[in-house]
Amino acid sequence: MDIYKDFKFENNETPKYVQLANYIKNMIDKRKIKEGDKLPTIRDLSKRLGVNNVTIVSAYNKLKLEGYAYQKVGSGSYAKRKEVASNFRKEYSNALKKLSMEILSEVVDFTGETTAEVLFPIDDLKNIINEVLERDGANALLSDNRNGYTNLIYTINKVFWDNNLNNEDIIIVSGAQQGIDIASKGILNINDNIIVEKPTYVGALSVFKWRKVNLFEVPIEEDGINLDKFEKILQKNEIKCFYTMSYFQNPTGISYSIEKKKRILDLAEIYDFYIIEDDYLSELIYENSLEYVPFKWLDKRDRVIYIKSFSKIFLPGIRLGYLVAPEIFRETLQNSKHNTDITTSSLMQRALESYISGQKWKKNIKDLNDEYIQRYTQMKSILDNEFGDILTYIDPRGGLNFYLTLKDDYRVNTKELFMSLKKRNVYITPGVMFFTSQNDGQDSFRLSFYQTDKERIEKGMRILKEEIISIVNNQRGY
Repeated sequence: MDIYKDFKFENNETPKYVQLANYIKNMIDKRKIKEGDKLPTIRDLSKRLGVNNVTIVSAYNKLKLEGYAYQKVGSGSYAKRKEVASNFRKEYSNALKKLSMEILSEVVDFTGETTAEVLFPIDDLKNIINEVLERDGANALLSDNRNGYTNLIYTINKVFWDNNLNNEDIIIVSGAQQGIDIASKGILNINDNIIVEKPTYVGALSVFKWRKVNLFEVPIEEDGINLDKFEKILQKNEIKCFYTMSYFQNPTGISYSIEKKKRILDLAEIYDFYIIEDDYLSELIYENSLEYVPFKWLDKRDRVIYIKSFSKIFLPGIRLGYLVAPEIFRETLQNSKHNTDITTSSLMQRALESYISGQKWKKNIKDLNDEYIQRYTQMKSILDNEFGDILTYIDPRGGLNFYLTLKDDYRVNTKELFMSLKKRNVYITPGVMFFTSQNDGQDSFRLSFYQTDKERIEKGMRILKEEIISIVNNQRGY
């Protein structure tokens, strides 16, 4: 059955590529085009419909951006039904929103999305804010620099970069998510091509989809992305940028080897693309075998847009971070920041500057490491001793997450596992949340120990194992 034979372009103001994309979406929703069906080649469909190739390319790009198609490199475009993943994402989000502070004490939050626990010393924060107000008075509420509090910029450069950066390149942002958004608005245009890790941070995927760019995914291995597949995409496509989380990648917990970082930087120069480096948890290294050398430290040709968040190490809920712009994009990214929210809270910037310059952050980082390494060790021990036959994982050696994949004999849909665990007040993040296609990640999930103390970890892991076994037994008809 040729579903395209009855399609006719309307003679109205709606662009032809939009009309075609809407028609194909309707056919997918009605299941006349089934999940996984290969869409016609660009040349074939353009000939059948009497339009140029650009119209078909634009229609297919729109379908991909809206979740109705995906691309296999070297093979073509394929249909997918959007609503399953979309509806589950809404269900996941709504389930977490419904958690009230009153019942958080009864919940095991392996998602890390709630704020049941704050390990930052609140008294320190009070003292810092009082000191800033006494010192600066009303000026504490005023911004002296649209790019951020000048003293904070200088302090960041001195303490974290040994004054090796240009202060003009540093922009204070309201957390890593805003940094990604600013970078995206500043350098990406509609239908630009970008590469992301597979899987990757859902917040970044959301930003890139809003920018209507074409996403290419490269599988991530134990020490970073697969370089062979990465370079093949670079050879066939004009790539604008590569988004990466270089330490404790979300969700996999993987950190890049120095060798892969150097090679990727070389490729950035060869193929003329830029790297957006999201460094959000590099302070939480638990093993000496893991050395801290971000892409930006190795960046000799100004190819890296570096984004750093203080939200996990300063205070959850107080969104602060900074972005380091390559000189070529400095003005563009500054304008992008100003157009987003003009300025970030002056009071909290001054408090952060006092916190960093006074060296109080070092003790807090040590205390966080001491606490989180205990949770990491406990969860790793349970996984090794109790889940060896059930699942596999790559040891992150730091950070706040484990990313787990179920073995064949215990393979269940982790969206179903999420729903089952939710009834028992245990919350996980199913793997599908970190992919562009609903077909991926169905047998994987992420566990975070960011909001779980030792008692909750013990309880949650016991319930997790019970529910996996229960679902598997039901599937087998026991």
